[in-house]
Amino acid sequence: MIPLSATTIAFFLTTAIALTTTTAASNLLASLLNEEANALLSSRWWSGQDITKHCNWSGIVCNEAGSITAISTPWNYSLSGHCLWDINVTAFPNLVHLDLSEMQICGEIPAEIGGLMKLAHLDLSHNYFTGQVPITIANLSQLVMLDVSYNYMSGGTPQELGVLKKLVTLDLSVNNFIGTIPSSLSQMTSLTHMNLSSNKLDGELPSTLVNLTQLVMFDVSYNSIHGGIPYQFSSLMGLMHLNLSCNQLSGELPTTIANLAQLVAFNVSFNSIVGVIPQELGNLKNLVTMDLSGNKFNGSIPSSLGNLIQLQNLDLSQNDISGSIPLEIEHLINLKFLDLSNNKISGVIPEQLFANLTLLQNLHLSHNNITGLIPSWIGKLYKLQVLNISHNRLEGSIPLGILIHCNYVQLSYNSLNGSIPTQIGNLTYLDLSYNNLVGQIPEALESVSHMDLSYNSFDDTCCHFCASRYGHEMLIGNNNERPGHLCKSIAPFFNLTEQIVIYIAIGCLICACCIGGGHYIYRDRHGKFENKDRRTIRNGDLFSIWNYDGKIAFEDILKATEDFDIKYCIGTGAYGSVYKAQLPSGKCVALKKLHKTESENESFYRSFCNEVKVLTDIRHRNIIRLYGFCLHNKCMFLVYEYMERGSLFYNLVSDIEAEELNWRKRVTIIKDIAYALAHMHHHCTPPILHRDISSNNILLNSELQAFVSDFGAARLLYHDSSNQTLVVGTFGYIAPETMMGTHPRELISCLSKPYTQNMMVKDILDARSSLPSLRKDMQDVVLVLTLALACLRPHPKSRPSMQQVANEFSVSKGPMHFNLCDISINQLKNEEIYAIR
Repeated sequence: MIPLSATTIAFFLTTAIALTTTTAASNLLASLLNEEANALLSSRWWSGQDITKHCNWSGIVCNEAGSITAISTPWNYSLSGHCLWDINVTAFPNLVHLDLSEMQICGEIPAEIGGLMKLAHLDLSHNYFTGQVPITIANLSQLVMLDVSYNYMSGGTPQELGVLKKLVTLDLSVNNFIGTIPSSLSQMTSLTHMNLSSNKLDGELPSTLVNLTQLVMFDVSYNSIHGGIPYQFSSLMGLMHLNLSCNQLSGELPTTIANLAQLVAFNVSFNSIVGVIPQELGNLKNLVTMDLSGNKFNGSIPSSLGNLIQLQNLDLSQNDISGSIPLEIEHLINLKFLDLSNNKISGVIPEQLFANLTLLQNLHLSHNNITGLIPSWIGKLYKLQVLNISHNRLEGSIPLGILIHCNYVQLSYNSLNGSIPTQIGNLTYLDLSYNNLVGQIPEALESVSHMDLSYNSFDDTCCHFCASRYGHEMLIGNNNERPGHLCKSIAPFFNLTEQIVIYIAIGCLICACCIGGGHYIYRDRHGKFENKDRRTIRNGDLFSIWNYDGKIAFEDILKATEDFDIKYCIGTGAYGSVYKAQLPSGKCVALKKLHKTESENESFYRSFCNEVKVLTDIRHRNIIRLYGFCLHNKCMFLVYEYMERGSLFYNLVSDIEAEELNWRKRVTIIKDIAYALAHMHHHCTPPILHRDISSNNILLNSELQAFVSDFGAARLLYHDSSNQTLVVGTFGYIAPETMMGTHPRELISCLSKPYTQNMMVKDILDARSSLPSLRKDMQDVVLVLTLALACLRPHPKSRPSMQQVANEFSVSKGPMHFNLCDISINQLKNEEIYAIR
């Protein structure tokens, strides 16, 4: 036997070891792949699939070895009712990408997710997640993107996130996170995008955030952050989007903000920032959007803003700005949206100002002290859609062209004279009330959807379409109200005392001038007073309406409620109480009075003002009517139409009241709400989003007709304006579908997102009620359920608009050949019963 050499022995040993190792690795890989496949199968997320071909499943990506590296479910896929722990996340050690956004997943994020050591992309946004962010996420050292936005998560922002050195994007927005912004976040030096908006964060902005030198976008809007804006922010030289809006920031705006040369969008609206607008802002040459509205800026508009030639949206409204409109504004040739309303701007509108602003689409100069003529150039702005220069001291005639190109024209409360131009184009809203216009009302205005011509001096010739088309109020205060005239029926339908109460605030508003923003609301909304009294009311200290002292009207309110005695209180909430008052005429009104502590709160003051602003501009049979309001440092209240049956919530929870609400009446209530929301979303210019629809905010009259109320959180949606990107902190948020006209979820819940449990339609269609016995009622209930499910579709583009919902309620349906008990949810979701167009 020939002995083997050492070399040969070594070769055989090496080969044997290699074969053993390969076999072990192969077995280990097979075991891993089997474990991954079983984890997918056991989750029940991919039911009915061939387990051997899991790498070909939708949303699954594998590497060359067959191990899963990415899981992302398609947008039309839903995991409603499932939780993240349904799937064993530890079974995917090679997972790099996990995207489960918009899947309607519930529960908490499991701590085991911290074991995915190779994970770089984690997107759990737009779901039902609750609880806190697990601190084990800090173990994901390779994480580049973390997005848990649009959920119900709570607790503080984990300090441990600061160790994620590779993180580029952090989005915790639209949750319920509390506490301060951790200073440890400044350690994430690779971060370019940080969005903490729409939470409940407080404290001050950490100055250590200046260490995030790569930051491009920073958004902490809609929180309760206070203190000043750190001047050190000027070190963030790459910052392009800075949104600090809707907080409690104070102090002056640092001039060092002008060092952010790359800034494209700058929003500090609705804070308490004081001082003058820095001239240095004119150095931000790349700025496209600047929103400084809702603060306490004073002084004049800096002429340096004319240097911002890239600017498209400029909002300086609701401040204390004075002086004239600088001529340099004419250099903003890309400007599309300009809002200078609710300030103290004086002087004339320069004729040449608009010669170069050919792209302007929205112009708001209302509630100022502007004098002179309306420049003829405005009539040549062919892209102008919305024009509001009401509540000024403008004179002269209405230029030709204004009514041709615009959709929305608001010129009320001025001293305009002459006649109404006969040429109109696509005009849908026209308010010329409280001017000195004369002549005949052009027949061409019959096509205008919403119009107010009251308190002018039009000719005796009656407008044949006015009363039938627009109701009795449109021509109140014109010469055609003389006794015996053909249009005598077009007259005020409230008696003298009731008219006085509608504008109860006259006596109070002398004091209200000392309250920020109070004066402009008086000028905006007050007075069904006669033309001859108008100038006295504007300039004098003594006010009167219809020859009746406003103080007496205020005394009527105090007398009717015995100085708001508790026995007249018909409801109490967190922020105020509602009283019933019977006026001397016998008419009953409802008084919504803020608690004194809340009336001193600036946020509630703004909410109060917002409700006045919205309700005085909107008229619909299913929207509560605002008669008047009072602003006073000792008393703030709104005067409403009285609703005998109270809130829908009360009628639903009260056994006695609920018995009267049969199926037909319940469906009718839902239809009333749908019609009101469709009007707000699609027939108001600009559209109005309520944002706080709930059964508490739906009122019923004696005939059980529903009325939408409480517009304190409502939002006006100006197209192409900076507020399109704003989200709502207290009540919800403006979802992307809002901008597409597809936001019907207001009908379903009190938020525009689908994740609330306050489902109003669900409350009305109470499952405890017996099934409808009449086939017509059965059809109506099925239609409501079908529409409700259509409104809750996960993808915004697949939902019907509110107008489509209202149309479905208006169109007669053919007979339904199903029994209610035999209809499944899937049939309703798939529209097998009714086709939702």
